[in-house]
Amino acid sequence: MPVAGRVASAAVLLVIGAGLALLAVLVHYEFMRIYGDVSGTAFEGLTWGLTAGPSGLAFGLVAVVAVIGWMLSTRRWMRLTAVAIPVLMLIGMFAVTPAALGHRLEVQFDSTPQCVIEGTEEPMATADRESQQAFDSISHIGHFSGGGMSGVGGCTRGFALSGDVDVLQHYRAALPAAGWEVVEDDGRHLRAHLDGRAFDVMPCPGGGVVWAGRDDDPSYGQGRPELAGTEICPHDL
Repeated sequence: MPVAGRVASAAVLLVIGAGLALLAVLVHYEFMRIYGDVSGTAFEGLTWGLTAGPSGLAFGLVAVVAVIGWMLSTRRWMRLTAVAIPVLMLIGMFAVTPAALGHRLEVQFDSTPQCVIEGTEEPMATADRESQQAFDSISHIGHFSGGGMSGVGGCTRGFALSGDVDVLQHYRAALPAAGWEVVEDDGRHLRAHLDGRAFDVMPCPGGGVVWAGRDDDPSYGQGRPELAGTEICPHDL
């Protein structure tokens, strides 16, 4: 191929590679905004996105285009550009990951557990309101999703943590401050009572799970036969 033709082909490939890299950064942002692990760091989010999401495939495609452009290039600046494109792509993905995770926290998570659901029939509606009152009386940590179990046996909600926080230590201070009496604390979970209501918290990998119900009910509904063997810690916080 004539030199001029190689230069033109390399230039076209580099432009295509740059466009694909920009598109890949946007796709990575959207993927992390919807599915990203809010309990992880930006680096962990980037690694997860590259291995579990479309970001890895996009990076591979951009890398292939950049390598071909580098091989066709006859000028130093074009070869440097070919190398820089995938590197800048990774830097861009790393830079947008915290913003994407922050957006997910704002949209998909709450600062307190939410149990009341519109349209719920009695007696579950009353049980949900009582659990909500219990949750609202306590200062919480973490970010709560809407997932969990609700019913006459109490309300269970999971939360994610974005840092290294001692969950039980927080509630050891927060519960007495709100007037609750801690009745169980074995280092694995903590239970407290107040005016006929009960609250329980248990740490989980990446966060924890809380429960609220009546003080004569077992935490997390574990006394109910239909829930025997149920995993308390959610798989996806």
